[in-house]
Formats: sequence, structure tokens, C-alpha cells
Amino acid sequence: QVQLVESGGGLVQAGGSLRLSCAASGRTVSMYRMAWFRQAPGKEREFVAGIRWSTGSTVYADSMKGRFTISRDNTKNTMALQMNSLKPEDTAVYYCAADFSPLNPYDFWGQGTQVTVSS
Repeated sequence: QVQLVESGGGLVQAGGSLRLSCAASGRTVSMYRMAWFRQAPGKEREFVAGIRWSTGSTVYADSMKGRFTISRDNTKNTMALQMNSLKPEDTAVYYCAADFSPLNPYDFWGQGTQVTVSS
């Protein structure tokens, strides 16, 4: 199976920027899609952004549009989330996820990286 490791989290001021990275290792061949999710204290885990591995097509949650950008490097098996204009409500643990089929939900998850936005 694939192993996912997030990095790049930290503490930033509101309005600032942060770039998260996800490194995939193990069985990465034929990976279908990857995504970022987040979970704030007391909240359900929510979808942030996703990307088709082969085409680079992206999809964003409405609240992230215009602020967050997801990207991937197929040759390095890495994925990034550029976060701009951060708000305190963006504070959460951010998770990297991957799957290998359009018929399945995301099956593989990283351990998460903490993002804290102060006001």
C-alpha cells in the first residue's frame, strides 16, 4: 500500500500563507487521485481540495476557492497545498489522502499536520 507523510504545518498570523506537502511512497503506481482534508477540534473532517493524478484536474471546497491551490508532481510523488489569506477558522489538522479507483472513497491517509492561524 501507499504511505503518506504530511509536512509544512505550523503557526501563522491571519492573512498569512503556508504551504503543506505530502510525500507518497510505497505503491504509488496507478494512483488515481489525491486530496487534502482537514479536521478542526470538535468538527467533522471536511474535504479541502482534490486532484486527479493523471490529468491534474482539481476540485475545491467552496470556502477554499481563491485562497488554496492544490498541485502535484508526478515524477516525485508529491502533492502540495498552497494556502493564502489564512483565517483563524482554517485552524485544523490537515490530512493527505489517496486512492486508486474512481469507484472507491479515499482509502489511504497520512497522520496529519497541524495548522494554527492566530488572529
